[in-house]
Amino acid sequence: MPFTATVLTMFPEAFPGPLGVSLIGTAWREKGLWSLETVDIRAFSTDTRGFLDDTPAGGGPGAVLKADVVARAVDSLPGPKRPLLYMSARGRPLTQARVKEWAKADGIVVLCGRFEGVDQRVLDARGFEEVSVGDAVLAGGEAAAMVAIEACVRLIPGVLGSGDSLWSESFEDGLLEHPQYTRPRTFEGLEIPEVLLSGDHKKIAGWREAQRETTTRERRPDLWQAHLANSQLKGAKPEEK
Repeated sequence: MPFTATVLTMFPEAFPGPLGVSLIGTAWREKGLWSLETVDIRAFSTDTRGFLDDTPAGGGPGAVLKADVVARAVDSLPGPKRPLLYMSARGRPLTQARVKEWAKADGIVVLCGRFEGVDQRVLDARGFEEVSVGDAVLAGGEAAAMVAIEACVRLIPGVLGSGDSLWSESFEDGLLEHPQYTRPRTFEGLEIPEVLLSGDHKKIAGWREAQRETTTRERRPDLWQAHLANSQLKGAKPEEK
């Protein structure tokens, strides 16, 4: 069975969105390397009007998705057990390390919240991992779900064609990726760095590594400090700049 991403959502029409285009879409629709399915949470409401939310316990604005409705949707899923993800601004950050672990599974189940969120009891009872895609609040979990799914699917062998491109990317070794260039050689007075045109692969590799270090140090000091600590544990001594 291919890697299967199942999305529990109030708005199944939001999918596939970007998951259906380019190499990832081809790997799904034409190659069958992974599959996508959506489950409409509304179908599991016992209310005659299809309501699946109620007012927050303790008062306050908005509404909360009901635990029993979400539980019925989750429990309806067949097949082997897969990681359960709930997209939430209060969740642990989405990281490449976590994505790699999920990509090894038979697939993932992603719950998309709305309103004020989901009753905590069903998250605890079913063992959901709360996942955040950034320090910002969205109107719902659908866009975040697409991010998590794409991050997993692109790691499946054959989806991106050559797997070599995966190992020089941001986060693979704790550093951000170096800048990229291509033709034309001159664009609006800006030149491709001369070293990239030299044909000297050793110099190019050194330049790229220096760029990765500089970019990480300036943009993500948290990653840079972690990289320094990890390098020191391995006996290396990267220059502190």
